[in-house]
This record gives sequence, structure tokens and C-alpha cells, in this order.
Amino acid sequence: MIALITFLTTGMMFFQLNRVYAGSKDVEIEMLKKKLEEIETKRDAELEMLKNRIMDLEKERIKQTSPPQAEVEELKHTVSELKTKVDEQHFSFDRVAKFMEDHKLKAGLRLQTWYQFMEDGKKSGTKNLNDFMLRRFYFYLSGELTPKIGFFAHIAADRIGQDGLDTPSVGLGGGIAVRDAWIYYNLNESFKIQMGRMYVPFTRSFGTTSTFALLPLELPFNQGGVRGSIFYASKVGRDDGMVLWGNLFKGLIQYRLGMSEGVESNTDNPNDNLRFSGRVSLNLLEPETTWFNKGSYLGEKKVLALGAGLDYQKGLVLSKKPDQDNIGWTVDLFFDHPVGQGAVTVESAFIDVKNVTQTLKYSWLISGDDAQIYYIQGGYLFPCKIGPGRIQPYFRYERLAVAHSPNTGFPSFGINYLIKGHDAKLTLDWTLIDQQKEVKNPQGEFSGKDQNLITFQAAVGF
Repeated sequence: MIALITFLTTGMMFFQLNRVYAGSKDVEIEMLKKKLEEIETKRDAELEMLKNRIMDLEKERIKQTSPPQAEVEELKHTVSELKTKVDEQHFSFDRVAKFMEDHKLKAGLRLQTWYQFMEDGKKSGTKNLNDFMLRRFYFYLSGELTPKIGFFAHIAADRIGQDGLDTPSVGLGGGIAVRDAWIYYNLNESFKIQMGRMYVPFTRSFGTTSTFALLPLELPFNQGGVRGSIFYASKVGRDDGMVLWGNLFKGLIQYRLGMSEGVESNTDNPNDNLRFSGRVSLNLLEPETTWFNKGSYLGEKKVLALGAGLDYQKGLVLSKKPDQDNIGWTVDLFFDHPVGQGAVTVESAFIDVKNVTQTLKYSWLISGDDAQIYYIQGGYLFPCKIGPGRIQPYFRYERLAVAHSPNTGFPSFGINYLIKGHDAKLTLDWTLIDQQKEVKNPQGEFSGKDQNLITFQAAVGF
């Protein structure tokens, strides 16, 4: 009995515990369901927010890639204007290019810069001179109006910064001036007329040769080279007038006949007499047919030219002596020829002058004297390159012989380093003013005694 009561009591307790346990499970299930609903609601809200954000971004993108119609039209108008301007600019460039081609317009710039040491060249020959200068600054322009009528001009400055020299009116020492300027009419190759400012058709060196294509550093000393002066009347080697010239027999002969002002002042030329000059050259190999020749063709041409010139002006007053006729004549030879891959150049000239119009302050020559000038020069262009360029050593010996007075010599040696022919080169030069007898009352940087000059040049041009 007791056992039965114990069994029934235990069974009722177990049944009661199962009911309690089952009730807690239901509560937990309900709680989890509620939690799940909350999570799903929150998720749906977040998803809705993300969907809305995506839609907003897509709208902004479409707006950016597809501007309003007004903006589109404005952009089209801007593009059209730019295209019109580009077309107009292109048309303008084409017109300019055609104009330049039709009129054969050419322009360029050439520069020569110097450092020069001159022994006893300062303070009346008591101090040495160190001098930097712009030896030549030349801007050129040429063209033609018709196939027969055209022009040429040099706007230039010479010896800018040279110690003790300042003549800006002719662009010498300071200032810029018209160096060359002429209008030409070419009837044919045999008959050409130039009128304006140009070379005096007399010597080869300063009558035909470009100063940017010389063999040595400079022109001969007595034709304005190194530190010298020109023995004849000129405007820095030019004169104002007219020249008739041409090439005959396919360039075998070139002639130049000039009429110009020469000595101009009322004191020295009271009757305002004109100057007459002329030159002829015989080309035995390849002809030289242009107005400006070269002092060295660097193996590009075979030239053997014989030349002669005359310069005359009457009725001058020289050193206070009236009725003096200035007359000069010259003969010259020029040879330039390739030798293997190198080239040799030789030039020589003799000049005789009666009643010289200029006083040369580094010598015994004064206005009204008679004199003879001669020089010989030569150089060899080596075939091999050293670095980017080739070397060309040269020499020159020049002498000024004044009637009844001591002579003056001008030996020089130098070397060119040709990087791009005459268009880019370096030159180192030594020149001596060799006085047979000390000059009395020298002027400026000249001591009257022997003087050494050392010059370094850098030259470029196009």
C-alpha cells in the first residue's frame, strides 16, 4: 500500500514538472518569433533605404551624363565657335605661308661675340686691355615683289661694347643702324641693278665676302678687321649709291659697276663729286654668282677666281690740300678646293692707293698719303672630327707700306672649330701690330709700338 502511494506521488510530480518545462519552451518560441519579426522589419527598412539611395544615385548620374537641353545647346554653340576660330587661324597661317612663299621672304639673325686682349691697349698705351664685345649683331630680311623686283636689308650693330668706341649713328660701338638696304631690279642674270646702301664694288675681301663666312677671324686689319680701320671712305664698309652688276657666260665673268657718295663732307668734298668704283672677277672653276661670296667654302665648292677693282673720286680736300684725286686699284686671287675629305683655302690681294682719304691711327698713314697694302692668307680644313666639330687652322700676313714713311705689318695665326660650318663656330686668333718704327702721336688704344692681340670668338647664325 505504502509502495503504491509512493509510486503515484512520484508520477504526479514528474507530470507536473513536464508541464512546467513545456510552458517555458512556448515562451521562448514566442520570444524568438517576436525577435525574428523585429529583425525582418529592420532589414526591410534598411533594404528600402538602400533601394532609395540607389535610385537617387542613378538619377544624379543620369543628370550628369545627360545635361539639360539648354546646356547642350550652349556647348554646341561653343564648339562651333571654337571650330570657326581654328578654321580662321588655319586659313590665316595658310595665307601667311603662301605670302612668304610667293614673295620668297627670308629672315635670319647672326651673332659674333668676342673677348679680346690687347697689349698696352688702355690709358695711352700704359695698361693692357681686356675687352668683351658684341662684334656683330645682324638681322636680315629679304624678299621680292615680283620675280624681277625685290629687296634686301641688314639691321645691325658692330663692336657693341668695344672700349673707347661709340658712334651710334652708324651702329658702331653703340646703337643699331641700317647696315645694308637696297632695292633691286633683275632684268636677267647678266643685268641687275641695286640702289641703296651696300658694299663698295672694289676689293674682294670687303667688297664681296660675307663677314659671317670668313676664313680667318676677321677682315684684313686695314679693311676694318680685328681692331683696325678701313682705308677708304665708307659707312662701315658700305656706301649709298647704285650698282649695276651681273654674271656673263654662265658665271665665267662677274662684273660690278658702282656710283656712290664716297667722301661727303662739304669741307673735304666742296664740289660734291661722286665716287665711281668697279670690279670684275674671272671664275676658272665653279662660278661665284651671288652678291655675297664666302671666304672659305669648307670643301663644298671648287673655286679659282682672279679679280681686279678700281675706286675713284676727284676734287677732294685731303689734309688741307685741295684738288686731290683719290684713286685706288687692286688685283686679287682666291682658291678654294677639296683635298680628300678636307679642303684648302688660299687668298691674296695687292692694293695701290693714291691720295688715301682716311687716316689710320695705328700706322704712319694719314689722309692724302700714297700707300700700298697687300696680304696673303691660307687655311686647311682637317677631314676628321674632334667631338662635334672640325678644326681649321689658318694664317695671314698683311702689310701696309706708306710712301716715304715706315711700314706696319700684321701677322696673324688662328684656328677655327667648326661645329656646323660657318653657322656655329669658335675661333681663337693671335694678331700682332708690327711697327717698323714707333708711330708718333698714336690715338686711342694704340700705343705706337708693337702690340699683341688675342681674340676668342663664338659665332652662330641662321
